[in-house]
Amino acid sequence: IFYMTAKTGSISKAAKELFTSQPAVSQSIKLLEQKLGGQLFFRTSRGVSLTAEGEIFFRYIEQGYQLIQTAEHKFQEMLQLMAGQIRIGAGDTLSKYYLLPYLGQFNKCHPQIHIHVTNQTTFEILDFLKAGRIDLGIINLPIEPDNTIEITETQQIQDCFVAGPKFKHLRIGEISLQELTKYPIMVLEKGGNSRAFLEKYWNAHGLVLQPEFELGTIDLLIHFAKTGLGISCVVKDFIGEELQNGELYEVKMKEPIPKRSIGLVVLRDVPLSTAARQFVTLLTGDGKASVKNGR
Repeated sequence: IFYMTAKTGSISKAAKELFTSQPAVSQSIKLLEQKLGGQLFFRTSRGVSLTAEGEIFFRYIEQGYQLIQTAEHKFQEMLQLMAGQIRIGAGDTLSKYYLLPYLGQFNKCHPQIHIHVTNQTTFEILDFLKAGRIDLGIINLPIEPDNTIEITETQQIQDCFVAGPKFKHLRIGEISLQELTKYPIMVLEKGGNSRAFLEKYWNAHGLVLQPEFELGTIDLLIHFAKTGLGISCVVKDFIGEELQNGELYEVKMKEPIPKRSIGLVVLRDVPLSTAARQFVTLLTGDGKASVKNGR
């Protein structure tokens, strides 16, 4: 009320701008002057003018009012996806083979939204999420139950063993896991959920995983297998081109590796920004995803 009265120089004009009555404006100004302990306006033939103290007061109030308007404008921009950011945690493999197409699609539709992707293991992503350092995570499932997070399964994936031309004779028929141990095995290094999943598979068949090579990324596993250094365990869904053109050959197992899923994780009962919600909708928009809690 003070700002509009000072801006228009008229109590009646301020009342009109604020959709209220002149007595209400006059009363509010009187109460403000009482609270401040000094006069803000004096009457003139054209309306009201600021006192010397009122002029100084107005300079600061004007800056505050402009900040409020800016805040409202930015808030509306974020609601309309004209501004904002999304902080995503994802592993190297999922970033490249799963997340990247969605990022490209989202950026094409909403180029004003800043996207920050942090590459970490599944367990580190969960820690980042709980610490508020990311808005959502893309992880390999399964994970241990956790009541603080909400999980959405977005896609099933199938692990498999692959070999390059040196071991392509293994593509014929099926071999047992015990037979596979006679060959140099190459897997992801310890610390990630994919490695833990593979070790559980190995242990379930009474064996202990003893790899020849432990590598940091699926790309290295693919390259090492092509070179003939051993048999790599990779995600079949991510190597379709290599299998099709004969650079890699699948080694089929008598004891199939169970399927697992890619999961989207967010904090339970913590609202997402408009931009983050829109991205989640993009990831789960096929209607086939299932939402689970950590219990």
